[in-house]
Amino acid sequence: MKKNARLLYLLTIWTFFTPRSSTATTLVSDETPPAVTPSVTYVLSMPEPQTHYFDVEMQLKNVAAATNAKKNGYIDIKMPVWTPGSYLIREYAKNVEAFTVSAGGKAVPSEKIRKNSWRVYTGEDNLTIRYRVYANELTVRTNFVDADHGYVTPAGMFMYHDALKTIPLRVVVQPYKTWTMVSTGLEPVSGEKFTFEAPDFDRLVDSPIEIGNQKTFTFTASGIPHTVAMFGDVEYDEKRLAADYKRVCEAAATVVGEHPCTHYTFIVHHIPPGGGGLEHLNSTTLETTRNAYATESNYKGFMTLVAHEYFHLWNVKRIRPIALGPFDYENENYTHMLWLSEGCTSFYEDNILRRAGFHTPEAYLTIVANDITVIENQPGVRVQSVAESSWDAWIKGYRPNENSANTTISYYSKGSVLGTLLNLAILAGSNGERSMDDLMRFLYNEYYKKQKRGFTDAEFRQAAEQMAGRKLDDFFTTAVNTADPINYNAYFEPVGMQLVNVASKTQDGFLGAGVSPANGKSTITSVRRGSAAYTGGLNVGDEVISIDSVRVGDDLLRHISGRRVGETIKVLVNRAGFLREIPITLSQNPLVSYRLEPLTSQTPAQKALYNKWLFIK
Repeated sequence: MKKNARLLYLLTIWTFFTPRSSTATTLVSDETPPAVTPSVTYVLSMPEPQTHYFDVEMQLKNVAAATNAKKNGYIDIKMPVWTPGSYLIREYAKNVEAFTVSAGGKAVPSEKIRKNSWRVYTGEDNLTIRYRVYANELTVRTNFVDADHGYVTPAGMFMYHDALKTIPLRVVVQPYKTWTMVSTGLEPVSGEKFTFEAPDFDRLVDSPIEIGNQKTFTFTASGIPHTVAMFGDVEYDEKRLAADYKRVCEAAATVVGEHPCTHYTFIVHHIPPGGGGLEHLNSTTLETTRNAYATESNYKGFMTLVAHEYFHLWNVKRIRPIALGPFDYENENYTHMLWLSEGCTSFYEDNILRRAGFHTPEAYLTIVANDITVIENQPGVRVQSVAESSWDAWIKGYRPNENSANTTISYYSKGSVLGTLLNLAILAGSNGERSMDDLMRFLYNEYYKKQKRGFTDAEFRQAAEQMAGRKLDDFFTTAVNTADPINYNAYFEPVGMQLVNVASKTQDGFLGAGVSPANGKSTITSVRRGSAAYTGGLNVGDEVISIDSVRVGDDLLRHISGRRVGETIKVLVNRAGFLREIPITLSQNPLVSYRLEPLTSQTPAQKALYNKWLFIK
């Protein structure tokens, strides 16, 4: 007999002479119990929105095996401490209360074991976790609900278990009784109202939710449907706005040349403070003022914000340093390359508006020169490198103080300048054959699509040098990794331009103190490093009473005007209730004001590269 036939014969004989019992059946069965699939569903409600509370019900099913609950006798449920794109530990768990757990209708014991973790003592398969979240901070990175609408930053709303982060999830939104709209980048579940799904927890975190009676309009760009959800009483021309969104989005898509989304959602809050945005995989939240569309200047400023956050769907969300995903939601995620992820996105915001026709070539040159002026006028540019600024975002970038301008530089502002310089270096090195766009395309195709990961610092440098066709030591060693001065004109000369300081050199004295005038008083809010105020001993918080015995009130600058370099003035200040007279010798004004001007003679090659740089046909 063949082996399989002999085995079947023996089993048949054995079964014939064995009494038919459950034991015998079990012994001969090769079958194992069918595998159960764990699931997580969140039910989000807001029955009393005026109290600023969301209620969350987290339904866990078939989770005992996946979480080792039976073996351990417990499972740990966690709340993220930060949200990607906003590099600060925000301690979302501080807003959580009334955490309870039940299984089969019976209460299950639990306790908080860390600042953001709750231990649930059970080996049950199916659990229902309930908690409340206080939400009264309307920003793009926090939660908010009131009588008018609700906004959800998922990292600050939804808890998770480590072993369940990669399974598909569902979110059921139960809007307040008079609200009829839910806007989000999450995928809707067919046939189930206000029910959405995500392939994993990362996608859920990356999908903010707007709930209320917001107005919406749609447009198609690059063949992709886009929805704009507008909260706040604001007047706007919907037809013009939709057309200009389309212009910006389609111009942004030309950088990489491929749109990875199947749909995209803009959530726009029109609120008094305004300002800001946060990128997501296929959506973004923007905050702007209620007069965002009232003037051409405001309108263009808003479109700049649109361009910035929209371009993030490529740069950061897909083209990313290796540290920025998959995310550790409990700790800082460090990288030296926020100057690329955020700063070069700032570079692209104006570059995109130029190619979309919002900026003339002359206006774009002014923007580039102004960007350089801004960073060169900040003392911290000679103290902190942009790589250090990226790394220290967690402790410095989002926690500025009165001395920050003296010791730090923004990876946004300097990164934007570096984007311009790297673009010029690639254009010049490749004789106009390649640009920053080609670098973005390479990173997108090689690391996001092919290798399905982020890139290291070394891989990015290698790719940039490949595009430029030369070593970029001047760029990476000096501009990125040190705080040394940059030879800007080495980058602008190949396009026939030069950077010129047009600040007037007068003998007017310079104090170097920032002042907040209010209620008839002048209070010092900042002191510039190396200035007369700094070396003379004026402090932040000093109330300036008089200069040379003349009371200044709330107009300190008027009393400085006309004073000369080298002149000594006597400044009487109130410092913590004590009067002090401090002699200050005024210094030369160190501030620069840059402008880009054409070289006196330009070669045909320089003119051709200039046109390539500024999209002039």
